[in-house]
Amino acid sequence: MVRIRAIRMRDASEWSRLRIKNQNQLLPWEPTGQGPWDARHQPSSWAPMFSLLKSEAKRGTVLPFVIEVDGRYAGQLTIGNVQRGAVRSAWIGYWVDDDVAGGGVASAAVALGVDHAFGPVGLHRLDATVQPENHASQAVLRKVGFREEGLLKRYMDVNARWRDHMLFALTVDELSGSAVDTLIRAGRAYAV
Repeated sequence: MVRIRAIRMRDASEWSRLRIKNQNQLLPWEPTGQGPWDARHQPSSWAPMFSLLKSEAKRGTVLPFVIEVDGRYAGQLTIGNVQRGAVRSAWIGYWVDDDVAGGGVASAAVALGVDHAFGPVGLHRLDATVQPENHASQAVLRKVGFREEGLLKRYMDVNARWRDHMLFALTVDELSGSAVDTLIRAGRAYAV
């Protein structure tokens, strides 16, 4: 069973273990960071990141979640740059452990995140950006109902190079029911 939950301070060791284990799978898609991957993903790096994410969550600008599979930490999902007022939008990003990749975990987690953003949070639109070569992530977004809107040239610094990204978006009025319902109707998930 896939679920998302709020991040916790005690997630440090599992976060570190999975980030280091999945370096080769994550590095091609993640923004360029400062210093070596291993150093940036030690358990001691979690506390400052946790504090920043929790502070932003209290301000209402970020919603940081852990993705769990059968109660085990399996990745992260973040809804960021939450805008209120006339826009009511945000972006959504995610990563999952390679051991569960390709099994529908990311799609289920994104659907849960979409339903939370469009339900209790009251957003109208979610954006996601994906490199053109990242076909797996594009498939995740399409399964949940996101549509492609265009290409953002030299959008993000990834692996010390400015990379193009495809912009995907979904608005609340494009869903019939919920994002989880969309997966269930397509036979990609089932209700428990």
